[in-house]
Amino acid sequence: MRVTEPDHKDSMKRLEERIEKVRRTQDPKPRVDEHYSAANLAWRMVIELVAGLGIGFGIGYGLDSLFGTIPIFLVLFTMLGLAAGIQTMLRSAKEIEAEKLAEEASKDERD
Repeated sequence: MRVTEPDHKDSMKRLEERIEKVRRTQDPKPRVDEHYSAANLAWRMVIELVAGLGIGFGIGYGLDSLFGTIPIFLVLFTMLGLAAGIQTMLRSAKEIEAEKLAEEASKDERD
């Protein structure tokens, strides 16, 4: 059986329409907002604190090994790392608070 040219074009057009319809249903829905959950924000702060501690510990340990001293640099730089981690956490909290206030203000303006 031979397919005529117009029948072939019609069937191809219908097939393409069906494929496009299925593609549209399979496309991911665009996210309206890119908010982070509270758990993500908490993990971010914990990681910042641990990173500060780890960097301070590493510098202190390295200096103690280099100079052959008692662990004075280890204790000193671990405390400095803790302070730096806490400062970074507070800065992140202020950024998050500012973003939330800006969102609320823009939401109030729209209403």
